[in-house]
Amino acid sequence: MNMLIFSLVLLPFAAAFLCRAVGRKNEENCAAVSTVFCALTLALSVICAFFAYGEGVKIPMLGFSFSFGGFHAVYGIVSAFMWTASALLSHQYFKGHHNKGRYNFFLLLTLGATMGVFLSADLLTTFVFFEIMSFTSYVWVVQEQTDEALAAGKTYITIAALGGMVALMGLFLLYSITGTLEIDALYEAVGAADKSAKLYVCAFCLLFGFGAKAGMFPLHIWLPKAHPVAPAPASALLSGVLTKAGVFGILVITGHILREDKIWGYTLLALAAVTMVLGAVLAVFSVNLKRTLACSSLSQIGFILTGVSMITLLGEENALAANGTFLYMINHSLVKLVLFLCAGAIYMSAHTLDLNKLRGFGRGKPFLAVIFLVGACSLAGIPGTCGYISKTLVHESIVEYAHHAGTLITAVEWLFLFSGGLTAAYMTKLFVAIFIEKGNGEGKKMKLSLASKLALAFSAVPIVILGILPHALSEKITETMLPLANGHAFHHAVEYLSWVNLKGVLISLSIGVLVYFGFIRTLLIKKKDGRKTYICPWNDKISIENLVYVPVYKAIVTALGALISFLDKLPEHLIGAGMFALSVICRAADNVTDFFALLLRKSVLRDTKEIQVHHKHRAAYAVGSVLDKLTSSEEHTHAKKFSRVMETVSHTTSRIFGNFSFALLMACLGICTILLLLIFVF
Repeated sequence: MNMLIFSLVLLPFAAAFLCRAVGRKNEENCAAVSTVFCALTLALSVICAFFAYGEGVKIPMLGFSFSFGGFHAVYGIVSAFMWTASALLSHQYFKGHHNKGRYNFFLLLTLGATMGVFLSADLLTTFVFFEIMSFTSYVWVVQEQTDEALAAGKTYITIAALGGMVALMGLFLLYSITGTLEIDALYEAVGAADKSAKLYVCAFCLLFGFGAKAGMFPLHIWLPKAHPVAPAPASALLSGVLTKAGVFGILVITGHILREDKIWGYTLLALAAVTMVLGAVLAVFSVNLKRTLACSSLSQIGFILTGVSMITLLGEENALAANGTFLYMINHSLVKLVLFLCAGAIYMSAHTLDLNKLRGFGRGKPFLAVIFLVGACSLAGIPGTCGYISKTLVHESIVEYAHHAGTLITAVEWLFLFSGGLTAAYMTKLFVAIFIEKGNGEGKKMKLSLASKLALAFSAVPIVILGILPHALSEKITETMLPLANGHAFHHAVEYLSWVNLKGVLISLSIGVLVYFGFIRTLLIKKKDGRKTYICPWNDKISIENLVYVPVYKAIVTALGALISFLDKLPEHLIGAGMFALSVICRAADNVTDFFALLLRKSVLRDTKEIQVHHKHRAAYAVGSVLDKLTSSEEHTHAKKFSRVMETVSHTTSRIFGNFSFALLMACLGICTILLLLIFVF
């Protein structure tokens, strides 16, 4: 039975190549093949839940290990369910589109990679399939091959690749500290090692990598760009499942690496709060259906990460936070499946996502309105839905911790309620614009196939069932998931419909009403050509990516380019400087001999004045004069020459006799003479 677990990963990969082979002959059959294999994967995951639950398998040679129990089992089933629903709608959605075979090929590849991530029992397996998932899902984003799709794909793959490399560095550090990457063995291994700064570096590297996929601020920039351009069935999976792969990694850090660590908890809480509010604000201003849902996903990830931070901060009293967080993950997955599939159904008929062009499209379409309303109510936390149960649990965990931590956590609670109010406001905006107001979209027909209707209905049903059976079903499911994050079970039953718990959602809904009527209806709707139009005060191109990340990236690239250019030319500059210094030394060495020669010439060997002929050497002069007369010389050269010679001899003699050395020589000669006399005479 253990190999059944591995087959959950292997089957979609094998099916992808079969689907591709079928698509080469007839692309129309690709959707049917992919739908069948997605359904088979779902059926196989349910079989594993009965016959292989709690078991694991290691793949020899490859080093992969998988487990099917707890969180792994739940999200394995959730993923297969969502892929099946998405594939059911894809057949009609892609009718008449190009490259259907390519889409279905990568749909199955990504399913296999996602199953590999959620079933992984060690972080090496997680990382390998995480990266495969990132690269195969890239094709979803660029499927339409428009300029916007290619630009969004570039952002998506850049963030994914950067996050993957940083996460890999974190895994290297983690293995050097603990000696293992097996998830269940990490906590003990970390406890045996020193909890030094190196462990925090490792954890935050992993947070960078997994947070990028989850859509956490400040690595969220791919979410608002990728969802509007990707096909709606793919957007449902990007938002509902792939972001949870990132959350899965963050839960591993929370439960097995930095368990009950306050620094980790508060850091994660700060990032979660910004993500939660930022996404909700962006969604309120958006006038594009899928972009609104994408920004909503960003906000909902903030809600989920707030719950994860509470798991850490509350420690052994984290039952509310842990159960609420896991249920919130399931709820968000199902809700975004419903809403994006509805968006896909709308786009198939209206061929636009602009709210101003969609106004009134849903009038007279009760089936679509009910399905959309279920998703919207659950996202806003309306009682009777799974969203109410999960949001209430997370909110009450914040209230519980606020009693210990004080003002800061109280502020976070109000941000939570405010963001919940914004959620209700922008979902009301979408529902009213599409299904209640009259406008350009009114009267457009929509014909859904049976497969598309089944996809929408099956996606909405679990939301209601989990909402009305919290004790009998929801808590039972989340209880199995608790060990992943060191969560604790409830000590007593939770009264979900008590006034204390209802008060939080009523505050959020009140804020939502005020925002919708006091802000959206008054400031974000303007009359244009006699018609009311939803407006966004800024262009979609104005984003943190264009305002901050791109300029910073260009500055870093320019600085690195200058540094690399300098380092490249540094040897040349050093050689030039060395040659210059050597030439200076050589010139100095060449000139030093001239210097000493000149110094000697000016000192010891300096020129003497021309010796004047003095007539005091009369004898020499007389001899020279006689010779001059004998040779008939008129210039008296011999007389002068003899006088000069005698003068030179006289001058040299005076220098010798006046020399101290000569005096010493004479003194020595005198001493020697006296000694000889003493020896031989006396």
